[in-house]
Amino acid sequence: MAGEARTAGRKRGTSAMIGVFDSGHGGLTVQRHLSAILPGESFLYLGDHARAPYGSRPPGEVLAFTQAACARLFEHGCGLVILACNTAATRALRPLQQVWLPRVAPERRILGIVVPTIEAMTGMPWAGGPPLVRAPLAPATIGVFGTKLTVESDVYPIEVAKRAPEVSVIQEACLDLAMAIERDAAQSDLEALVRASTTALLAKLQGRRLDAVALACTHYPLVASLFMRHLPPATLMLSQGELTALSLRAYLERHPRFRRQPGEEPGCRYLTTGDPAAVTRIATRFAGQPVPFATA
Repeated sequence: MAGEARTAGRKRGTSAMIGVFDSGHGGLTVQRHLSAILPGESFLYLGDHARAPYGSRPPGEVLAFTQAACARLFEHGCGLVILACNTAATRALRPLQQVWLPRVAPERRILGIVVPTIEAMTGMPWAGGPPLVRAPLAPATIGVFGTKLTVESDVYPIEVAKRAPEVSVIQEACLDLAMAIERDAAQSDLEALVRASTTALLAKLQGRRLDAVALACTHYPLVASLFMRHLPPATLMLSQGELTALSLRAYLERHPRFRRQPGEEPGCRYLTTGDPAAVTRIATRFAGQPVPFATA
């Protein structure tokens, strides 16, 4: 696949189209904000619905699947890829950036959604410049809901502690929730899963106030209203989609070669490794407007 990516890059050239990858429907919650904040850019969304979700897969599989997805987006001419999946970003982003990308496509870039979220949690920029959003008032307690692999990576408590030790991060793995969303489960089933996860996280607080939460799986904003129903009323919910879009806008200002070039159409096309008709039906219901998927 690495050789294919290199060959495709030479043959088809690198456009200023931006690839967005997720294991399934979750990345659409990020894409919605990307399209709203960057309406003049050209995006190509790829969902690996045939193998979704990634949250309980072995880390080696997540890396292999994410690498293959990035290679496919490069073959379509994307110069920059956003991993709109916390599991992929926590388990695959670093080896792809440090080992694979320099070898197969050093002129291209892969970014994730974890860094903008940690910047928002701490109010500290990752590498220079002012923070894009105001963090919760410190000292603060922030809850993180994620998949099993994301929670086990401990990336959020570790990186937040490095930058803002006064901020406490409490995590809870939402077992089976991403899978239930992918399978278009009944609302009552989804609420039961959310209720179990929120109850477990609140119990870990031991009486402390919960200031904010991050839904650290991009599937979860699709049921954000269920989370808010079972969280304390004043809890701030950080939007990974909005944070990622704001971060990408700042990145494009610093690296304009990845912006849409004259002659390229703005907007977004959607590809899937699954059944396009079934994926389109579920995505359209979540989005409230047509989201037509084609076979990747």
